[in-house]
Amino acid sequence: MSAPVELAVVGGGIVGATLAALAAQQARIEPARIVLIEPAAPVAPAAQESIDLRVSAFAPAGIALLTQVGAWPLLDASRLGVCERMRIWPEHLPPDSPDALVFDAAELGESQLAVIAENRAVQAALLARCAALGVRVLPHRVTHLSFADDVARLEVNGETFDAQLVAGADGAESAVRAAAGISVHRRGYQQLAIVAVVRPSRPQPGVAFQRFVSTGPVALLPLPGGDCSIVWSAQEPRANELLALDDAAFAAELTRVTTEVLGNLQMVSRRAAFPLRRLAAQRYIAPNCVLLGDAAHVIHPLAGQGVNQGLLDAQALVAALVSRPRGEGIAALSALRRYERERRAGNALMGGMVDTLDRIFSRPTGLPARIAAAGMGLVNRNLIARRFFFRQAAAGRS
Repeated sequence: MSAPVELAVVGGGIVGATLAALAAQQARIEPARIVLIEPAAPVAPAAQESIDLRVSAFAPAGIALLTQVGAWPLLDASRLGVCERMRIWPEHLPPDSPDALVFDAAELGESQLAVIAENRAVQAALLARCAALGVRVLPHRVTHLSFADDVARLEVNGETFDAQLVAGADGAESAVRAAAGISVHRRGYQQLAIVAVVRPSRPQPGVAFQRFVSTGPVALLPLPGGDCSIVWSAQEPRANELLALDDAAFAAELTRVTTEVLGNLQMVSRRAAFPLRRLAAQRYIAPNCVLLGDAAHVIHPLAGQGVNQGLLDAQALVAALVSRPRGEGIAALSALRRYERERRAGNALMGGMVDTLDRIFSRPTGLPARIAAAGMGLVNRNLIARRFFFRQAAAGRS
């Protein structure tokens, strides 16, 4: 016997769990007819645990959405890094140059620019909310998925489900995308992102820094207690050199590359690295199937917009489902096409913007570098321009 459900969300990460919770709240679907499949559900970090390496910068729009579904209030506020100010500068300028770009929440009339939160903590809070809303959360893998006869059939831990709509939120190597026959365009950046937690000798709580150097950007993101999460995106040969250094030598090189903007940096965690790539699904929808998050698009992390774009996917998809006529099923193509048009365009614009920034700032000399530096200086001198760019970033728009 198969169990009929309306929505099966494959992948209970931040994006998939947000979709399930929001759909249960708004999309005219009984929560009991929603299943969320996540085989690796995390446990929320304890108060005494060290901060995880994998964190995300949540923009105001993302925080508002997570608050709406009831997950954000479940987070331990003492483990959140509030970013109230950000300084961005290119390699050939000092960080205190008038041409360095500075965003200040107070000047922009905001309480904060972003909040740095552990992915594991946010995911655990979202899964708890899904369960509280009545969504069935399955801690197992999908062992079979097929699309036929206007239904999707899934097998999970020996149980079979017939779903009207399967939402693939199962990451860049999406099994849902493959089963639906949706192709992707891939391109490697030939960079590795190195992540770690460091402790500065001159901490500046609430302030984030990003320097563009020729081998890739390096960011220092504020954590509680003055520590920083680093994301150092470096071309592969350079990244491999950095990973081969011992902790003291790596910290010394990081201190040098960030021009001692926070004084001497000391390692307080291990290092991890992952390859950077661009991915774009050729389609976001197929019969009885829809993609969102990393299953649909992956971009460079230099603008910190990856998870925020995925949250906008979840919000747009539920909005499209809410707007469908009464009596129309959730797999009706009219609603799914509205979602696809909106989010493919938005994600393509954001991805193109990020790629352009990576190209022009990775060239320390030449006309593109001079134009970029001049543009950064012009924006920094104009409050209206800074406010415009912040509003775009806060809302996840390019």
